[in-house]
Amino acid sequence: MKLYYSPLACSLASHIVANELALALDRVLIHDKRTPDGTPYTEIHPLGLVPALALDSGELLTENAAILQYLGEPIAPAPGIERARLHKWLSFIGTELHKLVFAPLLDPASAPAVREAAIAKAELRLAYVAEHLGHHDYLLGDWFSVADAYLFTVLNWAQVTPIDLSPWPALGRFLTRMRARPAVQAAFGAEVALYLKAKERKTAAAATTHSPR
Repeated sequence: MKLYYSPLACSLASHIVANELALALDRVLIHDKRTPDGTPYTEIHPLGLVPALALDSGELLTENAAILQYLGEPIAPAPGIERARLHKWLSFIGTELHKLVFAPLLDPASAPAVREAAIAKAELRLAYVAEHLGHHDYLLGDWFSVADAYLFTVLNWAQVTPIDLSPWPALGRFLTRMRARPAVQAAFGAEVALYLKAKERKTAAAATTHSPR
């Protein structure tokens, strides 16, 4: 299988899960919408979004929640209420936090009114998660699930947005707990390094473009 990803994007969650389960994945870095060999990523995924998972059958599986559930099947709860709770948290993180709160704040094209609306919506939703994590180590109780990998990824974006997590200590404790996991350390450390390298390249290219001739 091949996992198409970009540093510190929501695909980090799949990277974490792959590490947790020691899955043999080819990890293909997408930079500037291209693969390492220069192929336009839209030739692989028409929407140009990460993550995408190329299965051995030739099928391309897309959408973060679907990929997380496919990769995380060995640690998923049995069908029933616990599995439904996993779906609940994946849906909540994807819609109420990722798309509704953080995506507008990470998009430089977002209008000021859109950014203000996202910030206004953040408090209730973060408080909801914090209240739950005030009583549990992880979203499904005392054990790690793929939903925790997704929540870690999204909450980490607060560092580069106006969202302040300090009013909710339970969220800070959750992030600390997640960062202590070797699988998270490996995935996050590798992606931070790639992100910083990409940032350095962009800075250098911008300086060259604007340098006097």
